[in-house]
Amino acid sequence: MHANGLPLAGRTAVVTGVSRRKGIGFAVASRLASMGANLFLHHYSPHDAEQPWGADRPEDVVGAVRAQLAEGARLGDASIDLAAPDAGAELIEQARAALGHVDILVCNHARSGGDGRLSTLSPQMLDAHWQVNTRSTLLATRAFAAQHDGRPGGRVVWMTSGQTQGPMTNEIAYATSKAALAGITASVADDLIDQGILLNTVNPGPVNTGYLNEGTSDRPSETLRAVLEHCPTGRFGEPDDPARLIAWLVSDEGRWMVGQVLNTEGGFRRW
Repeated sequence: MHANGLPLAGRTAVVTGVSRRKGIGFAVASRLASMGANLFLHHYSPHDAEQPWGADRPEDVVGAVRAQLAEGARLGDASIDLAAPDAGAELIEQARAALGHVDILVCNHARSGGDGRLSTLSPQMLDAHWQVNTRSTLLATRAFAAQHDGRPGGRVVWMTSGQTQGPMTNEIAYATSKAALAGITASVADDLIDQGILLNTVNPGPVNTGYLNEGTSDRPSETLRAVLEHCPTGRFGEPDDPARLIAWLVSDEGRWMVGQVLNTEGGFRRW
């Protein structure tokens, strides 16, 4: 722990997908701010603006995180379309230019929408999800590793979904892109650990970031009710539920957890 009592003081974290105050990325950034980290926030509000749940103004989101920073901690941000081939490298380059060496990378971003069952798939649908969810995550991780100098505290967290826990029949393109991250976690973690970088992947389960609310959901009311009935706690997950796990993983307390896909679903019953 740092001398000022905050476990991430003096370390710099990049968190992607910090575009909405109801999102997991915002919850993660808030947690890391409370732990003393310097933060570089990635956002891309045009994607959210196309969804039923809508977008927040980036300056409002960044301002809300800034208000939570520990004394002396610094903040940077950038809007980057992670579908671009060089976006992963650009993310790390901008973070380094703003804040210097990066110790922690949390790849929370995801493309949603434009998906469907197997019979509806097109090459364009598959490519769109692959580019954002998988390719940019791998290339951002590569860029992060290239700049990491071996100092203690190197951490990467990827985000998957529940593909290994049960079917996602209506989201084949999304599920494919996220399943790739879960499937390659052990291999990339083994590649990174010799540099002192620890990689783990988190499945946050059914977390309500707005898409599980009536009126702002992209799925019918009967689906929402069915999902809630399978939550034994009587509620959907909240963004801070997975954020607590991610904060632990990137701290020194999580130093013995490597190459795992962790399902934090609150006992969600799929059947």
